[in-house]
Amino acid sequence: MIVSLFIKMNAIPHSWKRTWKFVSAYLLFLFLYSGCARDRSHQIIISIHDQKMILLEDQHKKASYSISTSKYGVGDEVGSYKTPLGHFVICKKIGEKFPKGEVFKNQKPTGEILRPNAPGRDPIVTRIFCLAGREAHNRNASKRSIYIHGTPEEKWLGVPKSYGCIRMSSADAVALDNIVGLGTEVQIINGPLK
Repeated sequence: MIVSLFIKMNAIPHSWKRTWKFVSAYLLFLFLYSGCARDRSHQIIISIHDQKMILLEDQHKKASYSISTSKYGVGDEVGSYKTPLGHFVICKKIGEKFPKGEVFKNQKPTGEILRPNAPGRDPIVTRIFCLAGREAHNRNASKRSIYIHGTPEEKWLGVPKSYGCIRMSSADAVALDNIVGLGTEVQIINGPLK
């Protein structure tokens, strides 16, 4: 069958071959990504001003979480340790099967578990929600490893103390993970929540 299709393709004019290749590639794209469900019923809004995150479900407030953004302010420059602003999407979730306090290094579990406010420790714990920027001014977010993630430094929630990421308590990170799916839209704003 493939051989006969190849022979038939050779009999088709060149301009039709290009069109056929484009259509084939597009159909393959649709086929491969049709199973990637996008969470359209949830949205996350993060306020730098309030150091709060709200979770919307079908445009209604479902939950509110205390968070911590960058102590270096806002921006998306590589190496700046700033929290970027704008529209994002959750492109990857990590940690679903691990306990609260599980330490992650380079998105991999280490086997170590920390309790909240463990002295002298500030790793990424519990859950990781990787963010992909959707605008030109935040396109570096994924390359910069900007996440929403659990922190053992829960005493600092409500205060800008991170190195660019959005930190939240381990309990809140688990709760968020149980609600939102891949493709959830995230908006980070500088102003207050309404």
